Amino acid sequence: MRQGTFALSQKELQRVAVISSCVKGELACARAAALLHLTPRHVKRLKSRLRQGGEAALAHASRGRPSHRRLPQRVRDRILHLARTTYAGFNDHHLCEKLCEVEGLSLGRETLRRLLRSAGIGSPRKRRAPTHRQRRLARAREGEMLLLDGSLHRWLEDRGPQLTLLGFLDDATRKVPVAEFFPTEDARGYFRLLRRLLRRFGVPLSFYGDRHGVFVRNDDHWSVEEQLAGRREPTQFGRALDQLGVTYIAAQSPQAKGRIERLWGTFQDRLTSELRLAGAADLDAANQVLRDFLPDYNRRFGRAPREAEKAWRPAPENLDRICCFHHQRSVSNDNVVQWDGRRFQIPPQPHRFSFAGAKVQLVESLEGKVAIYYGENKLHHTEGVTFSSGR
Repeated sequence: MRQGTFALSQKELQRVAVISSCVKGELACARAAALLHLTPRHVKRLKSRLRQGGEAALAHASRGRPSHRRLPQRVRDRILHLARTTYAGFNDHHLCEKLCEVEGLSLGRETLRRLLRSAGIGSPRKRRAPTHRQRRLARAREGEMLLLDGSLHRWLEDRGPQLTLLGFLDDATRKVPVAEFFPTEDARGYFRLLRRLLRRFGVPLSFYGDRHGVFVRNDDHWSVEEQLAGRREPTQFGRALDQLGVTYIAAQSPQAKGRIERLWGTFQDRLTSELRLAGAADLDAANQVLRDFLPDYNRRFGRAPREAEKAWRPAPENLDRICCFHHQRSVSNDNVVQWDGRRFQIPPQPHRFSFAGAKVQLVESLEGKVAIYYGENKLHHTEGVTFSSGR
């Protein structure tokens, strides 16, 4: 067999990793088959290939062979000749139409584009000049879309610490249903606001915000489970929105969420003056001033929506289990779950004696209380002594 050096695709590398674990005895064939969406019999074939030919043997068998759907060379030469002579200066879309309608050459636009670029023939059509950003039309109904963001500012000037104001803005009415000062912009603060919003108004249809790490995953790491599923696990806040059936729209630029940016400009003018007038010098005093400020702001700057019907949906009853932090853990052989330097002992339950090896969900409330769930069943547990991680 002729030896060569080539790169494996991401899917092939994943297959190598799983089959290697299977060969070493770390993974059963049935489990490997489930991870790769193959049959156990084919997994055994792949194990044999890996033992005999190494990792390269797991590469796709058609690697290096031309596709049977590839255009014949004479057709490729004719297309390039026509593009340089008869149809010189035609853009890709126009050229594709002429080749199909006049020359009787049936091919896709993307195939034609790749062929032309590989031959050094660029499109004569230049990129359009950037157009002026048009202001987006506001949503028609209250509760149809809420903008959310945080503003780090010297709200207390030199009288107190720097605070972050988190708030939601209704796109249809320009009113601020909930807002609160926090020491920092984090998931716990947004969860507190979300819980207040749900209890007072209900569930909106969508949220519009930036690409902050609280809302979306910005790292490049994909776990094996995520690669196999074809989607990434959401953030804690994103998971809560999924449970509520709320769509999150991530803005691609600061200008795209200009309405809430202008809101912060107004607040940094008016609210800062109100805080100075009240002499607020700490977090609690600032939030007290804010509670009096919001109704006045909404009365002055709010507007009627285009449609009177509201889009709010009824909030579920289990808000404390939604607006919280979920952590999946495996139970050890002594029925202990370890998390964040803490040990939780699970005694025998009425429906199951031992949970060794089971996957459970640790639910941490916003007040710091921890509950353990196995599926929908809440497990009784006792917390043991804390331990040191050794760092």
